Amino acid sequence: MATTFATPPPGASPAPLTLNVPEPEFRPGDTPDFSNAVIPRAGTVRRPPVDVDPQEIRDLAFTIIRVLNRKGEAVGEWAEALDPDVLRKGLRDMLTLRAYDARMMKAQRQGKTSFYMQHLGEEAVSCAFQGALARGDMNFPTYRQAGLLISSGYPLMKMMCQVYSNDGDTARGRQLPVFYSSKEHGFFSISGNLATQYIQAVGWAMGSAIRGDTKIAAAWIGEGATAENDFHAALVFASTYKAPVILNVVNNQWAISTFQGIARGGSGTFAARGLGFGIPALRVDGNDYLAVLAVARWAAERARRNLGPTLVEYVTYRAGGHSTSDDPTAYRPKEESNAWPLGDPVLRLKAHLVAIGEWSDERHVQAEAEAHDTVVSAQREAEAIGTLMSGNLPSPRDMFEDVYAEMPPHLKRQRQESGY
Repeated sequence: MATTFATPPPGASPAPLTLNVPEPEFRPGDTPDFSNAVIPRAGTVRRPPVDVDPQEIRDLAFTIIRVLNRKGEAVGEWAEALDPDVLRKGLRDMLTLRAYDARMMKAQRQGKTSFYMQHLGEEAVSCAFQGALARGDMNFPTYRQAGLLISSGYPLMKMMCQVYSNDGDTARGRQLPVFYSSKEHGFFSISGNLATQYIQAVGWAMGSAIRGDTKIAAAWIGEGATAENDFHAALVFASTYKAPVILNVVNNQWAISTFQGIARGGSGTFAARGLGFGIPALRVDGNDYLAVLAVARWAAERARRNLGPTLVEYVTYRAGGHSTSDDPTAYRPKEESNAWPLGDPVLRLKAHLVAIGEWSDERHVQAEAEAHDTVVSAQREAEAIGTLMSGNLPSPRDMFEDVYAEMPPHLKRQRQESGY
């Protein structure tokens, strides 16, 4: 049978093909205006039962779950009855992370370390999420989830030693600064290769289920890295085998200098990526500590009850540069951070504690000072061991260790030739 092709009318020429290249709404020199952003009022998004059929909550992938309103009140079905001590700890954790960032940023500018990545504006995501995990659960993080460590009580001094790559560095100089690792605190070694932690988390969760264990995993990724193949491969395995894993996507609007629309494609939201795999997907206000904690607990309970994975998109904003190597004013307006409509996570939780009579401006000033002093004390202790420029560094001998259970002859020979 002959094949026929559509042809343009006589005398007409086909239009040339073009590509669509998404552009951010605002560039340097523009006045950022988020007045058209669709943000539901706090407390208006329903909270489904944990065992809900994913098909019944498809709409939750296109809205934003919020608990704290502009008055600092916790409203709606996602508002949980939380002990004020839990909230105060959360606020102190975020203040500590912010103070830690400030000191390490300054240390990098002073040449004490080569590189640093801060969390400014995103503190609630990791600090709140940790409250949903149990001992033995495992996070597979990116480089912007240090709040998981701080909230779980990991020593600041050890974190700084890793940043300085000094002789107190538990990674013995093998990792980039801020690429922390702690099995005891459920913090898997960070990888510089984007999206690898997603398939690792799903595999770890599958292993936990195969062993008949009760531990769950949490995968972390930035919105830009969702364009990587490993992200999609992880969703296939997680949905097929109903792995006990929480699939977190931190949408801070910018992947280095590329805005979120490039990686998002035509899906509308990153949470919507889960729908095609039959995975329940939620979208939450990442600057709302209470909303993050509530959603994290919902997803964790679902995993523990053997109901499978949940994909969560945290809508937040990277207020600082991507790293100390980045100047964000080259690709976005300087005022965009202040115009961001979801506000500052620290100030929002502070306002809530004040509203319920469990905090005050005076106590907040004191807490900021205490966080600063704690960080400075840890910094002095770490710098007494060494920094990038001076002090005690790991021995080059360490590069030969922890590679094989039993060192093979060729490594022994290389170590001897190196004088170690």
